[in-house]
Amino acid sequence: MRLPDPSLRRPLRWSIATLSLLVGLAGCSRHEAATPDASTGGDQDGVGILLNLADQALAEHRLVAPAGANAYEFYLSVLELDPANAVARQHLGEQMPDAMAAVEQAINARQLDEAERELRLLREADSDNFTLSLLAGKLDAQRMIVVREDEARAAAIRAKAEAAEEAAAAR
Repeated sequence: MRLPDPSLRRPLRWSIATLSLLVGLAGCSRHEAATPDASTGGDQDGVGILLNLADQALAEHRLVAPAGANAYEFYLSVLELDPANAVARQHLGEQMPDAMAAVEQAINARQLDEAERELRLLREADSDNFTLSLLAGKLDAQRMIVVREDEARAAAIRAKAEAAEEAAAAR
């Protein structure tokens, strides 16, 4: 028997975790439908599953990435089920400085689409955070720099092509 490629193990683990979450939440929904007076119990089961997934993501240093399998998304999902959940709110607040640092690293590495996704996630957790507004400004500035650099490269390529055409025409 051939073992799977090691590079595929981590995505497979996230898929299994996501599948477990969906099965757990689906089971909670069926339970709620069967016993209407126990509706808070089903939500609590889902909250527990999500909190465990969030804790595991934190332990594996998946704070805001990858999309769909990170602590912030799990904690925000907890708040969708239980808007007053103190544990999720506390962890989101405690992790905000590290999460903002991760966004800034993505901006500096010019992973602008990823930085934008992460920034949206953080704004969902704390829409009034001034530092997030500053990061958004930095992201916009970095996008403008990339556009200008792309335009300069395109102009250089056009100039080189025009010079080659002129040289060929002069022969």
